[in-house]
Amino acid sequence: MAKIVFTGGGTAGHVTPNIALMNRIRELHPDTEFHYIGSSDGIEKEIIAKYPDVTFHTIRTGKLRRYFSMKNFTDPFRVIAGCGDAKRLIKMLKPDVLFSKGGFVAVPVVFAAGKCKVPVLSHESDITPGLANKLSARYADKICVTFPDTLGNLPKNKGVFTGTPIRKELYSGNADRARAALGFDLKPVLLVMGGSAGSVAVNKAIRGNLEALVAQFNIIHLCGKGKMDPSISHPSYRQFEFVSEELPDYLALSDLIISRAGSNAIHEFLALKKPMLLIPLPLSASRGDQILNAQSFAARGFAQVLNEEDVTEESLLSAIQQVRTRSGDMRTAMEKAENSDGTETICKMILNAAGID
Repeated sequence: MAKIVFTGGGTAGHVTPNIALMNRIRELHPDTEFHYIGSSDGIEKEIIAKYPDVTFHTIRTGKLRRYFSMKNFTDPFRVIAGCGDAKRLIKMLKPDVLFSKGGFVAVPVVFAAGKCKVPVLSHESDITPGLANKLSARYADKICVTFPDTLGNLPKNKGVFTGTPIRKELYSGNADRARAALGFDLKPVLLVMGGSAGSVAVNKAIRGNLEALVAQFNIIHLCGKGKMDPSISHPSYRQFEFVSEELPDYLALSDLIISRAGSNAIHEFLALKKPMLLIPLPLSASRGDQILNAQSFAARGFAQVLNEEDVTEESLLSAIQQVRTRSGDMRTAMEKAENSDGTETICKMILNAAGID
């Protein structure tokens, strides 16, 4: 029986790929023993609590910030303490392999596993490695990457282009069920996703163009927490702060998607062959990873890009029309894409590292 430890946290994007991998390994080897190391107050604890066969362990953790904060003076001590916590856990658990999805909670765990001679596999979502994965790279035996572009940014012979793990449930969406639930007619469906917090710029441009858009599309608008507009009522426009269980059905129904350019989300759209208009987070709100993600997808023919600073009602409407015109070519490019779903490849690497064929 294999014992596998997973780590990663800070955002859902650091956790849900681990869930996809555990679910697949569980199917292949039902007797696998799963452990997860995360923080006591992170989203990973809440998500993993839904899986009773995964034992959750906490360590102290801190964030190494690139900007000034008083916590920069205290968090390094929490990171050091977390390294001690992680080392004690790894020595106690004696796992066959550690898989890290990144985030700062993962750094002490990867360090500890490396010091204890436990095989370490990690995964980098973005084109340029984040600081946590840069710090962890020394101790990783292999680093799985989502973009082929990333390989040149990693230590020699460590990077493997695998794609990203995709949640199996996304493939089981039912378009007819979604259309009936939403009360939509047979017009094409435009799905708008602004990330968990929503995008004020995107929301404003969509609603400013609503009359023109609903003449051509049914619209599912995931506008973010606190960003619904109760004054809008139209049979071809449905807005939600966010959705969970319904998302696979809504994705199945969608013909075009407008989205931020977070790596996990856009690779889910790629796996589902959904033409997309990407509006990445600007440099003022990020380290620029979404801009690079979007540019890579555009260069490979999967998406059209509209920078947030260029978003107006007119530019958004024009970009949507361009995606609609190019949608057939985008789907063809996505059909030819390598490693659009990395679940099987990464699971095989984990099991091999654990000594299981």
